[in-house]
Amino acid sequence: MRQRIGSLDLLRGMVMIIMALDHVRDYFHRDAFLYSPTDLGKTDAALFFTRWVTHFCAPVFVFLAGVSACLYGARKGRKALAWFLVTRGLWLVFVELFVVGLFRTFNWRFPYFNLQVIWAIGVSMLVLAALVYLRRGVLLVVAVVLIAGHNLLDGVHVDGSFLWACLHEAKSFRFGDELVTVRYPVLPWIGLMGLGYFMGRYYLPDYDGRARRRGLVILGTGFVVVFIVLRFFDWYGEPVHRISGSVLSFFNVTKYPPSLLYVLMTLGPALIFLAMTEGVTWGARVAVFGRTAMFYYLAHILLIHLLALIGVAICGKPLSEMVLTMAVNDEPGLKGNYGFPLVVVYLIWVGLVAVLYPLCKWFDRYKRSHQASKWWLSYI
Repeated sequence: MRQRIGSLDLLRGMVMIIMALDHVRDYFHRDAFLYSPTDLGKTDAALFFTRWVTHFCAPVFVFLAGVSACLYGARKGRKALAWFLVTRGLWLVFVELFVVGLFRTFNWRFPYFNLQVIWAIGVSMLVLAALVYLRRGVLLVVAVVLIAGHNLLDGVHVDGSFLWACLHEAKSFRFGDELVTVRYPVLPWIGLMGLGYFMGRYYLPDYDGRARRRGLVILGTGFVVVFIVLRFFDWYGEPVHRISGSVLSFFNVTKYPPSLLYVLMTLGPALIFLAMTEGVTWGARVAVFGRTAMFYYLAHILLIHLLALIGVAICGKPLSEMVLTMAVNDEPGLKGNYGFPLVVVYLIWVGLVAVLYPLCKWFDRYKRSHQASKWWLSYI
């Protein structure tokens, strides 16, 4: 059995826990059905930073998927890695469409497909399967260009192009009776996974630990400094200009697709966290979520939606209101007459994580003891 790297599992577990907060907010916060938490004309600091802290989740998860791919390739070889990336990438796209889609809507007719983080990871893996055959320096250049250069395309708009939406511009489309929303255009996510793959060498057995920690701190600090400078002077890397004197505006950066400043703001602290948590013992319970990330992701989506059935009943609405035909926040029957205060959202989130912990701990044990004999466990 391969040796797990505790700091990677701990960071992954942290972002999985935080991610659930945003999804609970989507299904339970009354204001989530009225306006975006990053709408500076309507939000407040508590709501804004409830959303802001979850910005760390997707870029960290995609980056760590690249790191894991590098470690897998070091053990199995490049050909085996490419095959795994192709098969797992296709599986993740299927899961996004038909498993996550069902858990989010409870609608067997599938009237709505939302291409989000699992889809982006799947497509990025398909592309990475080809990128791993490039020289390491070339792969790094490709990754940096996609992350830092895609904002040059912000002014390019191709009306009615589903392909362009998948690459760079988040949009919704109607295909007959089906509504398809591209929430995660993939260009920068491919770059993030490629960067993770390149930096995965930091965690190979022959890499010096002190050099790794020093490199992570230097790079992470550099990311944070560049973010502060670019955001302060409003030079490049973010399509939404900041409002002078507004703290919230300074941190209000674009996720769909993730701007350069979004990546710098989130990945920089994550790299420092990795360096600071090597060898710690306090994060064992959190790391359980990191070792069972896919299982946790599917279970938490399903459980949140099941709990939302109780929520609509408490609000005196029929359970059918939670059989969705579009994103939950856009359902007209829920706007203005359903939802709970933000403190209730936090209480539900804490309870959700507490319920999921024993389930994930059981699956972690099962996966560890059966990994060698059950190949399909690598895909969950």
